[in-house]
Amino acid sequence: MADAQYYSNLIVKVAAERDRAAFVELFDHFAPRLKGYLMKQGADDAVAEDVAQDVMVTLWRKAELFDPGKSSASTWLFRIARNRRIDRLRRQKTAELNPDEPALQPVPLPDVVDEMDARLRETRVRAALKQLPEEQRQVVRLAFFTGQSHSEIAERTGLPLGTVKSRIRLAFGRLRQLLETDEAVDVD
Repeated sequence: MADAQYYSNLIVKVAAERDRAAFVELFDHFAPRLKGYLMKQGADDAVAEDVAQDVMVTLWRKAELFDPGKSSASTWLFRIARNRRIDRLRRQKTAELNPDEPALQPVPLPDVVDEMDARLRETRVRAALKQLPEEQRQVVRLAFFTGQSHSEIAERTGLPLGTVKSRIRLAFGRLRQLLETDEAVDVD
């Protein structure tokens, strides 16, 4: 049985002389071992065979990249096999798109009834807001249309925080009352 140095020397021969006999010996020794390794890593028979063949072609084409001072022949070839399998898995994951993926689905058109309800609700809210006293309308606009916190509203308007909270609470009570009355009128 040949040792690690022997296989390293064969790769050097392939690099320097394009020695076919050395390549055949490397192929006969490593191809089945690479395939077995890849199958143990989870590749099926066909994928393991393809990747092993690819590694051996890489050996033939890029043997000059092998440095026996940095690694053994088997370490170099198994590292190439591992990297090729990882590359293949990455390509496979990006190629497999699930057609049922929500992000790939077209945005459904809005339901006309829902759209009309939303517009009607918006009209009612705007009309109800106009019926609020100006000081309540101001804090509601700042809180819900500009997104300011109660503290920010207090700072901006110069009102005490408690007053801001009271005005918002009173405004909601009045809005609820106006909107419920409006809905009761529309139903009849």
